[in-house]
Amino acid sequence: MDAHAFGAQPLPDWRRAVLKVGSSLLAAADGGLSDTHAAGLARFVSDSRRQGREVVIVSSGAVAAGRGVLKTEAAGLTQRQALAALGQAPMIALWQSLSDVPVAQVLLSHDDVRNRRRYLNARATLRELLRLGVLPVINENDTVAVDELKLGDNDNLAAVVATLVDADLLLIATDIAGLYDDHPVRNPRATPLPRIKAITPTVLRMAQGDAGTLGTGGMRTKLEAASKAAAAGIGTALFCGRDADTVQSLSQGILHGSFVEPHGDRLLARKQWLRNAPAGLHGLRVDAGAARALVERGASLLPGGVVSVEGEFGRGDLIELRLAGADYGQVLARGLAQYGSGDMQRIAGRHSRDIEGILGYRYGEVVVHRDDLVVLSQDSLA
Repeated sequence: MDAHAFGAQPLPDWRRAVLKVGSSLLAAADGGLSDTHAAGLARFVSDSRRQGREVVIVSSGAVAAGRGVLKTEAAGLTQRQALAALGQAPMIALWQSLSDVPVAQVLLSHDDVRNRRRYLNARATLRELLRLGVLPVINENDTVAVDELKLGDNDNLAAVVATLVDADLLLIATDIAGLYDDHPVRNPRATPLPRIKAITPTVLRMAQGDAGTLGTGGMRTKLEAASKAAAAGIGTALFCGRDADTVQSLSQGILHGSFVEPHGDRLLARKQWLRNAPAGLHGLRVDAGAARALVERGASLLPGGVVSVEGEFGRGDLIELRLAGADYGQVLARGLAQYGSGDMQRIAGRHSRDIEGILGYRYGEVVVHRDDLVVLSQDSLA
């Protein structure tokens, strides 16, 4: 399973990536965790940061680390949850020992990405961590997750996180070189597939076999994750995290592995939902300067541009934006509120730097972020 059998292909240009690292790359042979393969992946993250890029890590390994502490195997869901709780600290400590910047632990559950308000909270937190120059290390919250609510595995979690942080690229480090047209161990004549245009049923059938004893997903879950990322307009690179040369090549923008091409638009699906979902009658009136910034520059809405608040709404609700003084039927834009109507009443017309002083907290400096906003009409500006 030579990684170089896949040849070399350029990675697409990217500014922000999610790197998923599986348990098989972190687990030590005698239990616990090892930095044998993690060190090279951490160097790639550091190299990327020096190149002006951002990386978010989705890391498995907590259960394996917990096994190493207690020298025991998990017999069921409850024991697995306990081992995950025990192993979170050493797993984060491993990444911190390999990182030249502070590491932040973020635990996500199914409800965090299903609930619109929690989704916004998680995204705001991750954006702020990246702004602060911190390396976020994310894992599923195994301690409270149950089988029917789990995101399923960290491969699929990585795809969710990639859309959550508006990543340009999903990188999945595994213990094989990439995707073959058959199982490479069982069939020595299996052919490497360096480029995959779409995850079809035929492609999924090529991903035979289960994960190892330390993992929860095999190649099939990686392809499922790549399919989700592709639908959101995010390409996925599958590569061998055990091969030092392969990992080092990533820093030069070269992939030895499989690349799943994106086929969706990263913002189109969200914009379509914002455009068509029912919003009710609540919203904000904005001044002419804010309206021009929204329409002509694609800017976010700042509290200083808010003239008045109409109706009651909560953080994360879909609201309508209208120009102050315009006819009520003329909706300028729609977006997701970063603050509820009560908070918005208090910070309307104020500078972003005043938010925390007024409210005692802040979710960010904008009241509707441009990524959560769609312009509907320019008629009000005429």
